[in-house]
Amino acid sequence: MPLAILVTPSFARAVKKLHSKDKAILDENVKAVANEYTIGEEKRGDLNGVFVHKFKLNNRETLLAYRLQPDKFNPQALILLAVGPHENFYVQLKR
Repeated sequence: MPLAILVTPSFARAVKKLHSKDKAILDENVKAVANEYTIGEEKRGDLNGVFVHKFKLNNRETLLAYRLQPDKFNPQALILLAVGPHENFYVQLKR
């Protein structure tokens, strides 16, 4: 059964600022995460339960943060939290 994909308002705002070519690359990576949700690295500490998938966008490392709902052992939904460059990414994600 495929995972339902949900987005947060902050993720939607970040995607709105991207160019159409960049959105296509992001869509490919979101599909890759939805098909194999363990592709991202699980974070610990303050960001426990958050996974981060790294990919290249315009020759720049970009991070995609997501959470599995209700848990990582039996996921039914993929919640996209944030997307952006590494600079201040985790600080903004903690907010």
